[in-house]
Amino acid sequence: MTADDILRAKAAVFDLDGTLLDSMRCWSDIDARFLAKRGIDKVPDDYMLAIAHLGAEETAIYTKERFGLTDTPGEMMREWHADAVKFYTNEVELKPGALACLDKLKAAGVKLAVATASSEELYIPALKRCGIYGHFGAVASVNECARKKGFPDVYELVCGRLGINAAETVVFEDILVAIRGAKAGGFRTVGVYDEASERDAELIRAECDLYIHSFSELLDKI
Repeated sequence: MTADDILRAKAAVFDLDGTLLDSMRCWSDIDARFLAKRGIDKVPDDYMLAIAHLGAEETAIYTKERFGLTDTPGEMMREWHADAVKFYTNEVELKPGALACLDKLKAAGVKLAVATASSEELYIPALKRCGIYGHFGAVASVNECARKKGFPDVYELVCGRLGINAAETVVFEDILVAIRGAKAGGFRTVGVYDEASERDAELIRAECDLYIHSFSELLDKI
């Protein structure tokens, strides 16, 4: 797939965290503080990748089991949520070139949508803060689906809301499991570099249809 093929697509579906939003450092900080309070001084290197495609409850269950915590999933989710709401409302930023890329695709008649693992309480303030709330014709969260981003469900859901099929859609994602999930549904994929998923960068590059280090790079080609 070439960059020009993106302009010819009928729809483009974007992940948020690590793809459009430069937000993974927020979660790294939240996780580090959360685990440090419980006597775990270092977040394991593979932890962020293990939870990146999960919803909040699945992340809490995984974290509780992995570290043998006594907190209930509900208690963990409330603590994470309070910290995250502050960040997404007041601090989160778009990745460089993301706004200009969205504007260019929208001007070309490409329908835009979001497929995210975040909840409404996080993604709505983030989209508004970054000035892109009105760019998207549809939004879907993995919390609405039986299966997570290792499967095509959330992409199929949001495309159904747009009235567009998979073959006419390009999915932008930053993690390997999500690229594989979208590909399993027949979607073309653009892998977007993020520091948090750097260890899988070569695998992502090999499996996606197009790989970019930044949206600024993509702008130079479309």
